[in-house]
Amino acid sequence: MALSPELLERFRQDLARVWTLEGGERLGIAFSGGPDSLALLLLAAEALPGRVEAATVDHGLRAESAKEAQDAARICEALGVPHETLAVTVPPGNLQAEARRARYEALAEWAERRSVEYIATAHHADDQAETFLMRANRSSGLSGLAGVRSATSLGEGDLIVLRPLLTWRRSALEDIARTSGFPVAADPSNLDESFDRVRMRKGLAQADFIDVEGLAASARYLAEMQDDIDGMALEEWGRAQDEDGAPHRYRPFARSGVHRPVFLAEVVKLFCEDLGATLTRSEARRMVDELLDDRAVNIGGIQARNLDGDDVVWTFAPENPRRTG
Repeated sequence: MALSPELLERFRQDLARVWTLEGGERLGIAFSGGPDSLALLLLAAEALPGRVEAATVDHGLRAESAKEAQDAARICEALGVPHETLAVTVPPGNLQAEARRARYEALAEWAERRSVEYIATAHHADDQAETFLMRANRSSGLSGLAGVRSATSLGEGDLIVLRPLLTWRRSALEDIARTSGFPVAADPSNLDESFDRVRMRKGLAQADFIDVEGLAASARYLAEMQDDIDGMALEEWGRAQDEDGAPHRYRPFARSGVHRPVFLAEVVKLFCEDLGATLTRSEARRMVDELLDDRAVNIGGIQARNLDGDDVVWTFAPENPRRTG
């Protein structure tokens, strides 16, 4: 099928915001066979002829998944796109979380084997709005409300996951898939209201007064704010090293006099990472709250406390080993 020049130009512009089109690299596509990923594949294959590869992850959770993977392979063959099916085993636990983990591990291994450094997924504005509201319901902070990023690194390797469709509506992608003439996979879990996301999706569909694109844009602005805070925290951490001459001492109010806890938590994370501990943002915020109340605290193997004296100084050190016996 031939996509309209307007759609292709829009896609090229959105992809160019997260990827250098002129670089000559190949782009991997995470292709499930559903309408969103089919639209992504069609857009990418026509916008980047000869530079696209695709992989389909078969989670083995449904009897239909093997046939859907075969259909995905046939679609790629018709488009002249190299394709591979990746069979994974999903361990017990939180089904969606474990399936996601297995999927990205398989995609990362495939990308490394194929020397593909970028993989695009079909996350779109409706996904972003759903994520925003779900996290707001859980009282998430700035980082959580920032939602899905347009580009993120996957694991500790060099693989970058791109999401060029975050401004596109689900309905627009479904239109592309429906008019393509290719079979479209339908995952029944998308209708299973035991999943939070499905319930949120249904609620959004019923709330026509909510602007999905507006929510997605808000998430994007919050992501930019989080990135700015991360950058300022890194600068603050670097200045603390230079000024104190002691790598694990921090005067939190030495420059501005007042720091917001959300910013202090980012700085504290860096001090803890320097000691080999990776704290979540909620753990770092809890550490900051305790320190602001002048209480020593042990979190994630790190002991933090205030030094005695007129000046506020926080110190960080590995937690003392606990006595046994």
